[in-house]
Amino acid sequence: MENKVDDRETRTEETYSASWEGITLTITWTPVWAVMNDGAYCVADLEIKSENRAELPITKTGYRSHFVQRDDVEKRGGPVAYAMAWLDHAAKSSEWKARQAKVRQLSLF
Repeated sequence: MENKVDDRETRTEETYSASWEGITLTITWTPVWAVMNDGAYCVADLEIKSENRAELPITKTGYRSHFVQRDDVEKRGGPVAYAMAWLDHAAKSSEWKARQAKVRQLSLF
C-alpha cells in the first residue's frame, strides 16, 4: 500500500511473516512513515501482530506499533531481525517471566 508522505518520499508498507517462540507473527514495516527537518530525519513504523492476538513480551494485546528511526532498524538487520531481537530482549524481563510462570502454573490444573 502506498500513500504520499511528501514530495520526496512515498509511504510503502512491507509485510513479513515470522515465528517467535512458536507464535506466528505478522510484521509490517513502513520505512518512511514521516520525514522531518527537510529530510534529515526519517520516522519509520514497525507493527507487530501475533496470531490470535497471543500475548507477547512487548504487548499484552498481541499488537504493537512502534515508531522508530529507520536507520536503527536497518543497522540491526531489517524489520524481522529487529523485531526478533526486541522480543528476545523483552522476554528477559522479570514481568514477562512472571506472566509465563503463571500461565504454566495454570496449565497444570
